[in-house]
Amino acid sequence: MFEKIKENLLALGYEVSVFENKETAAEYLNGRIDQTTVGIGGSVTVQEMGLFDLLDSHNRVYWHMGVADREEAQAQREGAAAAEVYLTSVNGAAETGELINIDGNGNRVAGTYYGHKKVYLILGKNKIAPDYDAALWRARNIASPKNAKRLGAKTPCAVKGDRCYDCKSPGRICRGLSVFWAKPFSCDMEVILINEDLGY
Repeated sequence: MFEKIKENLLALGYEVSVFENKETAAEYLNGRIDQTTVGIGGSVTVQEMGLFDLLDSHNRVYWHMGVADREEAQAQREGAAAAEVYLTSVNGAAETGELINIDGNGNRVAGTYYGHKKVYLILGKNKIAPDYDAALWRARNIASPKNAKRLGAKTPCAVKGDRCYDCKSPGRICRGLSVFWAKPFSCDMEVILINEDLGY
């Protein structure tokens, strides 16, 4: 099922690895990432894979998800920004190769662009859309409302859960959009494709 997107991602300069399930993907990443510093962007996909516990047993891992204290959460974001390895997912991936993320704080978008030796972008099959427009629609109208609801945002999309309202709410979590047209020059980047629905 991943033939088209894999071919296009490879042509755009990414490494690509394909797995049938989250367990084998997690085992692969746990074997590749060892004795280093790891930053994780906000990601339900990473959470569902149990990667924090796996990696934290033999790496120094920075991750703000689930940290209630605001100062500590910010310290975790800053640690993640300086890590040698960075992991997160994407909100939408086009079969044509564009990778899309929407962010509220900017740490996850920034973390994928620059400053790390290696970046892993992990995505389940549910994140994939036929083309750029469909991937952007998915990021805005599927991933973002679900994330807003998860975070308890007081926004129309969180309340209704059906689509983006392009709201002006103070609690709006859609504050920055990132699109990779191709792999950046600055670091190694590997896309992990998993044949399961994962995250939003």
